[in-house]
Amino acid sequence: MSRLIVISNRVQAPTGSHSGAQGGLAVALAAALREYRGIWFGWSGEQTDEFTGQISLQRNDGVTTATVDLEEQDIEEYYNGYANRTLWPLFHYRIDLAEYERGFAGGYQRVNERFAETVLPLIEPDDVVWIQDYHMIPLAAELRKRDCRNRIGFFLHIPWPPRRLLSTLPEAEELVRTLFAYDLIGFHTEEWLQSFTDYATQELGATLDEAGRLLRLGDREVQIMACPIGIDADEFIQAARSPTARLTFRQMRDSAVGRAMIVGVDRLDYSKGLEERFLGYERFLLEHPEERKEVFLLQIAPPSRGTVESYQKIRADLEGLAGRINGAYADLDWVPIRYVNQGYARDVLAGVYRAAKIGLVTPLRDGMNLVAKEYVAAQDPEDPGVLILSRFAGAAAQMPSALLVNPYSAEDMSDAIMQALRMRREERIARWRPMMDMIEREDVLWWRQQFTHALLGDRAVELLQDSDQ
Repeated sequence: MSRLIVISNRVQAPTGSHSGAQGGLAVALAAALREYRGIWFGWSGEQTDEFTGQISLQRNDGVTTATVDLEEQDIEEYYNGYANRTLWPLFHYRIDLAEYERGFAGGYQRVNERFAETVLPLIEPDDVVWIQDYHMIPLAAELRKRDCRNRIGFFLHIPWPPRRLLSTLPEAEELVRTLFAYDLIGFHTEEWLQSFTDYATQELGATLDEAGRLLRLGDREVQIMACPIGIDADEFIQAARSPTARLTFRQMRDSAVGRAMIVGVDRLDYSKGLEERFLGYERFLLEHPEERKEVFLLQIAPPSRGTVESYQKIRADLEGLAGRINGAYADLDWVPIRYVNQGYARDVLAGVYRAAKIGLVTPLRDGMNLVAKEYVAAQDPEDPGVLILSRFAGAAAQMPSALLVNPYSAEDMSDAIMQALRMRREERIARWRPMMDMIEREDVLWWRQQFTHALLGDRAVELLQDSDQ
């Protein structure tokens, strides 16, 4: 019987609970694997002295996971190197931070070859393969070299850069050619899809059909689609009503002592625009001295990729900036920025979001940004807060009723904060309602179904019928 094989850099085994430890992507993939009786394959996150390809098989909450350990050199070149110091900054338009080293590219290719060799024996002739994200762009090509004829799909969870930016990557042409080994490629937005097709047609000579959904290059053709990921809306709404969320809500309201809370929740990453956000908030404090003691910014920023130098720098810079702003504006009974370097469970965050008058989601570039959707989903329908959202986040295309801002403009951000603070309840509800309707309609399960049905085609119905037997 046909199955779905999911492959990603890291594998997150289902916990069987809604404690908030799992992200929306993990929830969606686990649901798909239960539905189609598949396997989730990827790196264990652990290091081994010598790569052997030995697979660790586990079954948790109805999902089978298969993981392998990587050598230290693999981790440094493939993960810390090419994935996080080359592709991540480049795809987020930060070519000033991208490091183009042959050793990184070689390690990236080597690990994808190792993944292909290791996972291939797990793939049966009728299986369908779904590969996730930028860590594994060439994986389908490596599987094809090993005579894998299965239907294979790829979903990119980060932006696809414009053609001229991508052309700065020495291996750009070769990397894009490997994507034609897939049968289906998914992007979060039409913008990312169009950037990909622009490179494929202008640089490689690929042709696009009239509908704009089928690319041909030589004897290969690949279907392309834009399908924005969502959150597990029902689960998050329940989390916002949980005892933990209610307790957190009361604690935050008590600690605010009548002040309006502005909240930002972001992984500590240069793509999130945190320094620009602090500067925009500082401009607000400067331009509106009468509002200074009436608001505060809570910025939650758990560290990530601490071994990468650019991430160490942003943490130091942000700590310095927060200290400078607090030193310049704080008073005996008020601090303008509460800056927290740790993560919290989603039910706790739901309570924080609900207590916040403003959600500040201002990345310089994001594939989607689910924090924006979580903030909206956590709100009180009768008295919702205001979402201030970067127009450069993928979510902006779905959420035009948010206050859309240019995160590079401190003045724009300052004006939006003031507008949000003064916004009447009727307008807040009118802006919130269409966003909430979209979040419930196009949730993470909708996203997963859209992609898997496109990948499976007519076989989707057959597989669903098999899974019900």
